[in-house]
Amino acid sequence: MNNMNQNNGMQKRMLIMTVVVFVFFLAYEFLVLKPQKEAKAEAAKQEQTQKATPSVDGMAQTDVSGNAIDMSKSVEALSSKAIATTDIVTVIKTARNIIEIDKLGRVAQVTLTEEKYKDEDGKQIKLFEANQLRPLEVRFADTGINNIAFKASTIADKKSIDATSSKQVLVLTQNLGDTVLTKKLTFYPNGHYDLTASTTNGKKFFITNGFRPNVLADMYADHGLYIKKNDGTMELTVDGDLDKSVNFTGIKFVSNFDRYYATVAYNFERSLAVSLLPDADSNPQAFIHGNDNITFSGYMGPKNFKDLKALNPELTDVIEYGWFTFIAKPMFLLLQFIQSYVGNWGWTIVILTVLIKLVLYPLSYKGMVSMNKLKELAPKMKEIQTKYKDDKQKQSMHMMELYKKHGANPMGGCLPLVLQIPVFFAIYRVLLNAIELKGAEFIFWIEDLAEMDPYFVLPILMGASMYLQQRITPNTMQDEMQKKIFQMLPVVFTFFFLWFPAGLTLYWFINNVFTISQQFYINKLFDKKRAAKK
Repeated sequence: MNNMNQNNGMQKRMLIMTVVVFVFFLAYEFLVLKPQKEAKAEAAKQEQTQKATPSVDGMAQTDVSGNAIDMSKSVEALSSKAIATTDIVTVIKTARNIIEIDKLGRVAQVTLTEEKYKDEDGKQIKLFEANQLRPLEVRFADTGINNIAFKASTIADKKSIDATSSKQVLVLTQNLGDTVLTKKLTFYPNGHYDLTASTTNGKKFFITNGFRPNVLADMYADHGLYIKKNDGTMELTVDGDLDKSVNFTGIKFVSNFDRYYATVAYNFERSLAVSLLPDADSNPQAFIHGNDNITFSGYMGPKNFKDLKALNPELTDVIEYGWFTFIAKPMFLLLQFIQSYVGNWGWTIVILTVLIKLVLYPLSYKGMVSMNKLKELAPKMKEIQTKYKDDKQKQSMHMMELYKKHGANPMGGCLPLVLQIPVFFAIYRVLLNAIELKGAEFIFWIEDLAEMDPYFVLPILMGASMYLQQRITPNTMQDEMQKKIFQMLPVVFTFFFLWFPAGLTLYWFINNVFTISQQFYINKLFDKKRAAKK
């Protein structure tokens, strides 16, 4: 038994590893990371509540040149204070959103006006919560001016702006005694803006793109801050992971994002310098070094690929696909190409799944054939194991001769499966992060492929198909415990997929259906060969 396990052990371990990696990936996110984040957020909230007065200690910092700067903590409580309706000085309407500017010259709120961007209550989605760091907030290196800046009201040259059909300019002026801060904003119908900010007297300032939108920050997708450098490399800082300040130079864009939405500041002609500061929950906050004059553009809204590409092709890198971006991004482009002809995202996912299965068919075929061969050889393997149970060296030698004679590969069943892992995780990230699925209908009960199946039909079908796949797939496992674990997997996977986006569950279900059809085909081939031998 030991020797047989040695020959089959690696195969089993590879197969187990493949499944365990997936299950662990889901379980760790669902059972560990999410509770940790929730506990951390609750602790931070309690800590803030217990503070009677804000700290007046300066936040020690150095800029990218090594010069001492001080963005005082004394303004933190003011910065995160909820913004009242009476604090709004200007409202800008574009073709895609409504942007509200408050008396401190910050973006108080962005409301998405396109029909598909609605919350569970049917209301148009708003990007920001009441007590978070807002885009265009300015901090000064001079602590005295910094404190004045959170008390002095900004004067706007217009109370309302209609930029639904043409670009419009807004000028914000904040008098800070001897220093005047001016922000000139140009708003465009597509919702993005250009900014030029400057101060008199050469007063150095820092300006933020704000904390990330908090529309959908769930356990399934990353959320935090994303930076693109001049050399094309990307730097990701997820929420809860920033324990100290970090400085960057040569930056093309900085994006704070949740699963589907982002606030982005970018300049592709003149690079930016950015300092990341942790908040009370170790979440990243970006402050762009403005010196006394800076120009950049900004975008606040959905991470829609076409919209970002229209602004600048490099902005499509705002969409974060994780480790397998090099596979995921081309896969999304293919998905988008198919959808442009099909017109329905659900059927697009079905077609993409079929194409992936066809491309990977040679690998799948080899794996399935190998599993069938090993199943056929199982009695002979057991004979060798019994005959040479006291001589492991001879046992191993005869096993290898058996494999060679019959063209079987003990790794053949699992290696193709392992090689497909990057493809699975790539499509997983694509379907998880594609806001294009938002509001996309498929069949009569699924009105939004970005949301879970409301009646759990797809997850149950997925679990049933996985069970059937197990039943028809040759199994050479000898260990009863391993068999029981694998028999439980359809139940485990069904449980996790209950809350997955319907689009992702649809992919996995269709993938299972085609795997079953391939396995039936291979099994029939072997049945015919066995019948011919008789």
